Amino acid sequence: MKIRSLFLVLFLSFLFFNCADEKGNYYTPKSADSFEFKVDQFADLAILRYQIPGWEELTLKEKELVYYLTQAGLAGRDMIWDQKYRYNLEIRSALENIYRNFSGDRNSDEWNAFEVYIKRVWFSNGIHHHYSNDKMKPGFSKEYFDSLLASSNTALEGNPYDVIFNDVDSKMVDKRKGVDNVLESAVNFYGPNITMDDVTKFYSSKTQPDPTKPLSYGLNSKLVKENGVVKEIVYSENGLYSEAIKEIIKWINKAVDVAENEPQGDALRILAEYYRTGDLKTWDDYCVAWTKATEGNIDYINGFIEVYNDPIGLRGSYENIVQINDFDMSRKMSVLSENAQWFEDNTTLMEEHKKANVVGVSYKTVNVAGEAGDASPSTPIGVNLPNANWIRASVGSKSVSLGNIKNAYNNAGSSGRLEEFVNDEEELELEMKYGALAGDMHTALHEVIGHASGQLMPGVGTPSETLKTYRSTMEEGRADLLALYYVYNSKIQELGLVEDWRAVGKASYDGYIRNGMMTQLIRLNLGDDVEQAHMRNRKWVSEWVYEKGLADNVIEKVSRDGKTYFNINDYDKLRELFGQLLRETQRIKSEGDYDAAEKLVEGYGVKVDQDLHAEILKRNEKFKGAAYAGFVNPELVPVYNQENKLIDIEVRYVDDFAYQMLKYSEEFGFLD
Repeated sequence: MKIRSLFLVLFLSFLFFNCADEKGNYYTPKSADSFEFKVDQFADLAILRYQIPGWEELTLKEKELVYYLTQAGLAGRDMIWDQKYRYNLEIRSALENIYRNFSGDRNSDEWNAFEVYIKRVWFSNGIHHHYSNDKMKPGFSKEYFDSLLASSNTALEGNPYDVIFNDVDSKMVDKRKGVDNVLESAVNFYGPNITMDDVTKFYSSKTQPDPTKPLSYGLNSKLVKENGVVKEIVYSENGLYSEAIKEIIKWINKAVDVAENEPQGDALRILAEYYRTGDLKTWDDYCVAWTKATEGNIDYINGFIEVYNDPIGLRGSYENIVQINDFDMSRKMSVLSENAQWFEDNTTLMEEHKKANVVGVSYKTVNVAGEAGDASPSTPIGVNLPNANWIRASVGSKSVSLGNIKNAYNNAGSSGRLEEFVNDEEELELEMKYGALAGDMHTALHEVIGHASGQLMPGVGTPSETLKTYRSTMEEGRADLLALYYVYNSKIQELGLVEDWRAVGKASYDGYIRNGMMTQLIRLNLGDDVEQAHMRNRKWVSEWVYEKGLADNVIEKVSRDGKTYFNINDYDKLRELFGQLLRETQRIKSEGDYDAAEKLVEGYGVKVDQDLHAEILKRNEKFKGAAYAGFVNPELVPVYNQENKLIDIEVRYVDDFAYQMLKYSEEFGFLD
């Protein structure tokens, strides 16, 4: 653990932050139309920045609300680091101390390898890759690392030192079939001696106060075993992560004072109470209040929410996203929400699995103003919350598309890789002309229609209970299938969302199959299985429709000049296959059919054709573009007049990834 005196901290902070402009840590666009999105690139990662459209149109009170909500989010930053792995914070502290204080040769190959390693750790909020979950191997030697520790007066010993170089805890989330997924996963939701059987027994002994409104047991706690007794340690003001949570509560309370309206303020008050107590009933009360609070220009996501990092889908990772409404795009896309019942009624689901009343599906395009936790640096592009099925059914949900994030992605890339993997000019032209719109439509349909659709049969447990390790990939695949079924449908043109539904639908189908069958494999090392939930679902969806369409040559596997391509010959029949798989996927969820989920995911979504994978990797070698991208956040800076009165909040665009990561650790290192 790094130890620094208060004097040293203050001195370094003064030196570091007061030299910011001279060191070029900020970026000023030359003009409104010349914004540069790319900040850095290393390993398989690119760092981008995003704009905040409409910021100057906000009132000072609205800007203040955004500022407090972003501060609340950043206050919890350390929690995601600790959630992901028990030694992450200690390792980060040592790496950052080296980075700040090493005075030796910073141009050597081994220093460059160290710099890449620390940037990868920053990007992933820990030492395991943010997507593959594999522990990242440093490109420098133990001996060199020892010299860095010594020369920078940094201490790192025992297990935190050893795990950087050994094979222990090699997988943050281990979803392999046939192993104890809890015991074999390094994620810090569970003590290192907790087994799957321990978890099952612990929660099977709990009863729900109201079975019609089941609490999300395990969502905000760590399960440990002490003297043979299994118990929960809850995240709360006086529990686990108390120092960070106290800061979150402080900023949320400030946000309450500048809330745009009463429902928004009420939801924030309940959120603060939830953080104070850690009570899951209060969390549900908050989710209901938050879902109903749909008015205003500002919204946010804050809490222990998504369960992808838990091998059995119970425990939520901390995340925060602060959003400003994009009024023009939201008006255009709200039509999906207004017609949600039509989509439900006309899908391929069995009648008993359809919702009679799809309620409260609120969809907006928003622009992100700040992110933290598991949403940063790597961010989603669309979100649908809350996750509790009973709240979705009785109250509704909010779906958002992160417009400025998608815009940054779209403007930071090149078409070289696309040209390599499309089958012909027609496919390329469709993608170039309609690909961005097809992506927007898929995301909107996935979030608004997909996640809102379907219902569980009476007496069937929650997907976490019934589908277990397959819960997340089955849910994402189900939402994808709803989107795929309707993106190639005249209804979206009838609603005024597109001008040529066939062209948009074809571009969407081409892109989905190309990605699911081939291009997403560039994210894996040769020999790896597919483990990430979204990658799995894209693969099992694509592989299933490919196999079922072989007899009619719906999707043709083309070999040309030693390269493989997949060409869709019949889009109408492919849509029928998507509809068939959608029906079965919903049946699996509605009836809690674990065996069928296992057969689908393991049979189509996990194993990779090694020859094809080797070919894809070889073809991808010539491209310099990164496989993944993430973001630095704009910096929101309060501006005061001579009377110390707040007069504005200024947006600064960061130009150095390391600068922001180090500054965050200094300002928000409440658990370090």
